[in-house]
Amino acid sequence: MKRTVFFVGIVLVFVLPTASFAMGLELAVGGWRQGPEGDVSYEAVTDTDSLDLERDLNYDNENRFMGRLKFETPLFFPNIYLMATPMEFDGRGRKAVSFKFGDVSFSGNVDFYSKIVLDHYDVAFYYGLPFLKTATAGVLNAELGVNVRVVDFKAEVKQDDTGLRETKSMTLPVPMGYLALAIRPFDRIALEAEGRGVAYSGNHYYSLIGRLRVKVFGPLFAAGGYRYEDIKIDEEDVEAEVTFAGPFVEIGFKF
Repeated sequence: MKRTVFFVGIVLVFVLPTASFAMGLELAVGGWRQGPEGDVSYEAVTDTDSLDLERDLNYDNENRFMGRLKFETPLFFPNIYLMATPMEFDGRGRKAVSFKFGDVSFSGNVDFYSKIVLDHYDVAFYYGLPFLKTATAGVLNAELGVNVRVVDFKAEVKQDDTGLRETKSMTLPVPMGYLALAIRPFDRIALEAEGRGVAYSGNHYYSLIGRLRVKVFGPLFAAGGYRYEDIKIDEEDVEAEVTFAGPFVEIGFKF
């Protein structure tokens, strides 16, 4: 966590001077119902060392905070998009066979507790396509840029009856492409889609957001939609092939 805070602090040192020239500002906060699926392992030797998030770890849907901030800058400066998404799951599970997690071999048919934290923070630099907005009289708009996602990962497995415990933590910066589309058929209503993604060396990280935004009054707006995260990684002996998906709602201001 300290490494993530340090990284975010460094980013803000470079971002805030540019943001001081912002011609537009958008701030939104809300909640996302995160539904986990897939499996994760740490220093796995056999298939039995892989832990299913639902069947073995007994994870359920979780409601978590999410927030985002966008700066629209003038001239040739790139626009800036910041987003924070805390993710945490825990539960008591049981596996019919013994399994290895890290350097520890846990006993089968014995209850164990686990927790996985997968907080991530996005920093995107993007440009709009003004010719598209002009050609469609403001109905259609697009954004294109690069995104860096910092993933703060921590996993813990412990078995109270046997006294066994293992943890793993890492901070992983993931460069991604960023693309967004917005359709505004009416002044108060907009349909928006955002995509972030990267694929390399058998790994991939895809993030998709669909949003319906309604202007309430003045700068205030309300929105709701669906968010989908598809992750396949093999980093520092951690292997994960997981998805997180579910609806979200948010409220915000756009100036």
